[in-house]
Amino acid sequence: MLKNIGSSDLKSILHSKRANIYYLEHCRVLVNGGRVEYVTEQGKESLYWNIPIANTTTVLLGTGTSITQAAVRELARSGVMLGFCGGGGTPLFSGTEQCLEVAWIPGQSEYRPTEYLQQWVRFWFDDALRLAAARSFQLARMERLTEHWSRSKALKEQGFAANLAELSSLVQASTNTIRTAPDVTALLTEEGRLTKQLYRLASTGSGYGEFTRAKRGDSLDAANQFLDHGNYLAYGLGATAAWVLGLPHALAILHGKTRRGGLVFDIADLVKDAVILPQAFLSATRGHSEQEFRQACIEALTRTEALDFMIDVVKQTAGAVSKMAVSGKGVEP
Repeated sequence: MLKNIGSSDLKSILHSKRANIYYLEHCRVLVNGGRVEYVTEQGKESLYWNIPIANTTTVLLGTGTSITQAAVRELARSGVMLGFCGGGGTPLFSGTEQCLEVAWIPGQSEYRPTEYLQQWVRFWFDDALRLAAARSFQLARMERLTEHWSRSKALKEQGFAANLAELSSLVQASTNTIRTAPDVTALLTEEGRLTKQLYRLASTGSGYGEFTRAKRGDSLDAANQFLDHGNYLAYGLGATAAWVLGLPHALAILHGKTRRGGLVFDIADLVKDAVILPQAFLSATRGHSEQEFRQACIEALTRTEALDFMIDVVKQTAGAVSKMAVSGKGVEP
């Protein structure tokens, strides 16, 4: 006889050490025998698959999904970030208040740490200090990009051969621009400029050929679709990192003070170019299915400890910039 196991009985695993991101479609998510499961239909049979919630960071629900109140309760108790999105992991919510953005539902725990929120708000209302935090994020992004593209064994095994000398030159130039950027607009401009160059390097290094980045949902091109899809896996981790540290998703440092969920995009950008971008071109070149691409991204995010990295960067930035606010020494480029 199955024994019901409550989420409170599960051993707690640090979010940064959890292994799983789930994207589900055409299924029902429910509680069965104390376990959270998703149910798929195969002919007249219903197949039940367990979701190990104690070892899961994010669950994305795509097209044709439903979830019970009991399942949401158990996911919230285990600190699993729940997101609703359109087909293939990209959002199609034109009829909702969160137009064209994924809808995140974090657990409503009142016992998350306040340390990092206090540090964050200590500097957030100061434009110069917020710029310093944005610079810190962008510099960490540069380091992660260089490290992963040059050292990733998985990328090499798939035949990824980007011009590392040119990458190094681009990163150095971008780093210099970031350090001297006078405002957030300049940082965003530089980010866009560098990303265009990274598309070119990744397209050439993977053998994909000509590529033009299209607006989300406007292209049938495989690389564009994979970029959209993979970015939302990174957004799931970004939302989780912010929630774990007790930071509201609205307290962005780069994507605008009034953009809902902007901090999620800021945090996700720490790993998007490094991990998602090259894999999108590799998978498109090899004709991978969405499932194959998604699995490759999840494995890469897990292998590189992306959530660990996100949390560490946010904590270090919060501590360092809040000290600037307290000391009143100002901001050095």
